Formats: sequence, C-alpha cells, structure tokens
Amino acid sequence: MNVMGLFEQILIGILGAGILLFFWPGAKAALKKSKEAENPDWSSALIPIGVVVLFIVFLIVIARN
Repeated sequence: MNVMGLFEQILIGILGAGILLFFWPGAKAALKKSKEAENPDWSSALIPIGVVVLFIVFLIVIARN
C-alpha cells in the first residue's frame, strides 16, 4: 500500500485551491444567470437523472444476486 507523502498532500491541496480560484468567476456568473431565468425547465433535467438513478439501483440489485 503506497501512502502519499506530506509534500504530495500539500501539493494536491494547493492545486485544488488553485482550481477553485480559477473556476470561481465563471461559476458565480452561471449561478447569477440561473437565478434570473424566466422559465427553468426542471423536467428536462430530472428525467435523465431519474433514469441514471434507476439504472444504478438495477446494477446494485444484479450485483448482489
């Protein structure tokens, strides 16, 4: 079992913080635009998510048998 060293953990933490800082302005603008939407169409997003959840449950049931 290979355990990460302290230097690697610090480097991954710095990299993760850098990625968050890099994507924050775009995410902030996207959230602002989504709040201003007139007619959010949730059914078009919920149907595929529901299908994926059902498929995962199906796979879990098959794997247990």
